Amino acid sequence: MDFGEIEEFILGKIRESRLPSLSIGIIKDDELIYARGFGFRDIEKGLPATPRTIYGIGSITKSFTALAILKLVEEGKLSLEDPVDKYVPIKLNPMGIVKIHHLLTHSSGLPALGYAEAYINGALGLDSNWLPLATPEDVLAFMRNAADWAVAKPGERFFYLNEGYVILGLIIKRVSGLPYEDFVKEKILKPLGMTRTYFTAEEVLKDPEVAIPYIIDKEGRHIPSRFPFGITADGGLLSNVIDMARYVSMFINRGELNGVRILSKKSIETAESGYIDVPWKIIGDEKYGYGLIISQNFHGRKFVEHSGDVGVYTADIAYLPNDRIGIIIMANAQGYSLSMIGIHVLSKLLGHDPSELRPFMVESITKKIEGVYETYGSTVRISTQRQGDYLVMRSSTKYTEETTILVPDEVRKDYARFYALINGAKVPAEFLIEGNKIVLIYERFKFIKRE
Repeated sequence: MDFGEIEEFILGKIRESRLPSLSIGIIKDDELIYARGFGFRDIEKGLPATPRTIYGIGSITKSFTALAILKLVEEGKLSLEDPVDKYVPIKLNPMGIVKIHHLLTHSSGLPALGYAEAYINGALGLDSNWLPLATPEDVLAFMRNAADWAVAKPGERFFYLNEGYVILGLIIKRVSGLPYEDFVKEKILKPLGMTRTYFTAEEVLKDPEVAIPYIIDKEGRHIPSRFPFGITADGGLLSNVIDMARYVSMFINRGELNGVRILSKKSIETAESGYIDVPWKIIGDEKYGYGLIISQNFHGRKFVEHSGDVGVYTADIAYLPNDRIGIIIMANAQGYSLSMIGIHVLSKLLGHDPSELRPFMVESITKKIEGVYETYGSTVRISTQRQGDYLVMRSSTKYTEETTILVPDEVRKDYARFYALINGAKVPAEFLIEGNKIVLIYERFKFIKRE
């Protein structure tokens, strides 16, 4: 297969978002059919990224935690229906019993408490709101009054809860008798041959191919930073494309790799079942499983995915279990969504045009309709500028500037309807696209794009 078009797309996104480096691997069946790095793992030393480069994988760690729980279920040491307080001395929700299943699916009814955000921002020097929680027990103490913040009964509503996965790590430790990290190493990493996947700074410092973690500042400069080592069960692993290809292949092979079984097919399918709707939907029907996000309608196929972000490293894994293809992507800064890159690449591998999917359609159209617009006789002049998925519309005079946010509503290749909120009411802004001619109908005016 010719990967030239995919490489062109990736290079464009790296350049656009100023990512220092990105490493990617593509799996078909048991084979890593494509693997390479782009850019610099270390800008100052001019060292290139490769498929062996080490990055933090952030919340992809949650799927390892989920598999560890399922391993204990298979061993008969706990049940997914067990109340959390059977193992950990904490009451999480006065409206009902929070079970292990609820923590796995982020459906405890507790909203995010922000421990990870506060710790990461403090550790990286991004915020003065320092929260020095060094152990899972520290997080448990931090959560002592969290039940007062519950907003839904267990199982009713999705709230992404890093703290819930920290508690799962504690449960794994207390049930297995091993530290969480040791249990994951013994039951998952070692059997899969993931010899360069790490939890600790000591391990990472010994590896010669670790990507420098960067923060991209407001001026686009690359500021060397550090990885926020600390609590691990919700997002503490570091790995590389080669190792993670083994991990994703294990899922594709229904729980085993090279004759070594990690979990039963039933347990893998349990992890890949969608239990509760997630509020963000790239494809349109995503639900959360156990440390995984699942869609049943990615070009008519089942799609499994999870991303990770610790501020200075980002990562994404995605795979189509029935087509037996998967992808791993890692980068050493925040930038263009790696989930979007994964969706683009997998669409291409299936022979589909990624631009048919709404996120890419919105991205393409917002880029196309950016510019300067004028009314009849150039009496009124406005500009539109893309910011993420939105458009910012500006109307300026010598002394004033009026700014309006336009939110996408309906988007097609030849038509886009956005809306503004004016005095609490939705006011449409319609863009009619005929080749290079773009007309905007907004409020009382018809505008034509001039620049």
